[in-house]
Amino acid sequence: MHEISIVRNVFETLQETYPDKFERITKVQIEAGLLSNIQPILIQNAFEALIMEEPQLADIELEVLLLPIIAHCAACDKDFEVKRHKFVCDCGTPSKNIVQGEELQISRIEFLEN
Repeated sequence: MHEISIVRNVFETLQETYPDKFERITKVQIEAGLLSNIQPILIQNAFEALIMEEPQLADIELEVLLLPIIAHCAACDKDFEVKRHKFVCDCGTPSKNIVQGEELQISRIEFLEN
């Protein structure tokens, strides 16, 4: 299950980036594009498993936002949402120029106020 390594990497990155503030993190938001092959429920389950190993993470809320696939059409110079895996613009032109949907990133971190 690659979700456990993803969640572990997220918290390792946060610990490295915020060594003095890591204990004050209350919420972490992750954005995952539909093409990243990430399932929010599996990420949540992996997070619960990680809490068993590292109980200090129990007070942190983890939220996963799924982002739709957005492609760009060169013919009409517009972005469009890919639905049902059809990479075809409303104008009828196929496009494989993906502008959103492959990412997996930490998008927001909330900290406990002093």
